Amino acid sequence: MSRKHARASRAAAVVPLLAASLVAGVWSAPASSATAAGAAAEKGLAQSLADSKEPIDPDFYVPPNPLPSGKPGDVIRVKATQSGSATDKISAWKVMYLSTSALGQPMAVTGTLLTPKGKDPKTTPVVSFAVGTHGPAFKCTPSYMSEIGALYEQPAVNDFIAQGWSVAITDYEGYGPNPSKTTYITGQSEGRAVLDIVRAGRNVPEVGWSASAKVLTRGYSQGGGAALWAAQLQPTYAADVNLVGAAGGGVPADLTQVALSLDGKKGFGFLAYALLGLDHAYPDLKLANYYNDAGRQLFSELENGACTVELLSTYANKKLIDYTTTSPVLTPPWLARVAENKLGTAKIAVPVYQYLGAQDDLVAPSQGRQLRKDLCANGTSVQFKEFQSDHITLVYTGNKDALAFMKDRIDGKPATPNCGA
Repeated sequence: MSRKHARASRAAAVVPLLAASLVAGVWSAPASSATAAGAAAEKGLAQSLADSKEPIDPDFYVPPNPLPSGKPGDVIRVKATQSGSATDKISAWKVMYLSTSALGQPMAVTGTLLTPKGKDPKTTPVVSFAVGTHGPAFKCTPSYMSEIGALYEQPAVNDFIAQGWSVAITDYEGYGPNPSKTTYITGQSEGRAVLDIVRAGRNVPEVGWSASAKVLTRGYSQGGGAALWAAQLQPTYAADVNLVGAAGGGVPADLTQVALSLDGKKGFGFLAYALLGLDHAYPDLKLANYYNDAGRQLFSELENGACTVELLSTYANKKLIDYTTTSPVLTPPWLARVAENKLGTAKIAVPVYQYLGAQDDLVAPSQGRQLRKDLCANGTSVQFKEFQSDHITLVYTGNKDALAFMKDRIDGKPATPNCGA
């Protein structure tokens, strides 16, 4: 067995253990046995990611300098790849394509294109699947996780492939060596990347998705925000994309409200990562000017080594005040940029399925409920559901209802909004 395939096998082997622990809610369960199982799953995935190190083709992720001229969705490079345990059911490509940054500038983004074997990709519907938090380090890159069979949201992807749909999975902006500079939780950038990878799929000859193909955006957590941002931006940014619906769960719609609930809690790593993401998207924010010595070390270590598991474990329960001279969170420059990335300020033209967990301990449920009110008030067709669930468990248990909504949109059935309920 090759070294690459050995690493892939180790990564793939731990995913079912992780998924089982998440579905059972063991990361937040009080029972000692559940806590031990969750800790074992976290340790297993962390070791798997450590073993897998970084993509063996790092040059693929380095954009050409200068960028080629072209339109959003134009392909810079593409290569055939695999997708872990799903390889026998799909054809897969890694792609680098042009998109548009939060500042409106051309940028290069990488991602994955999947088509179901036995189907003509020119006739399939397309799901642009916006993944949840993977972490800032290069080894966490979603396309690499897909390649080695360690994509923790693989069950949702499998659902789409089983329906005979093609799937596009953007890495979002910034993954690459030296180090990654991801724009985590920046909706203006992420939404465009989610749309432009659909355009890229049309431009890869082996894929060749139809310009008239029905397209859905779908995601959870970070991905839920990106999926709904794509839908909000689509009429003005990508009118050529035939979007028919958007499904988002655990959506971080109001970053201020999300951030305030994470400081000093188990989700502190997500808060720190969000600050880094906004700083990368908007260099005028100058996050480094707020660091003290401990902050310089913590943010450097997080950016260079953290994936989702480390964000939830190594950085849990820390407080921003211990790492900054003053907090940037409520300063005018930061509040202005956060406001630019607040969802629900405009009508979404396609039906939306939005869901959340009432016991969500990472993305404040109150701001998700407010998103529903905002979308309903501006005329968006919203089908809303609230689960009795924490954040991580709903990554998996929310898939069934989201898939049903998506199937109805593909089948052309009327939407069933419940804004008045």
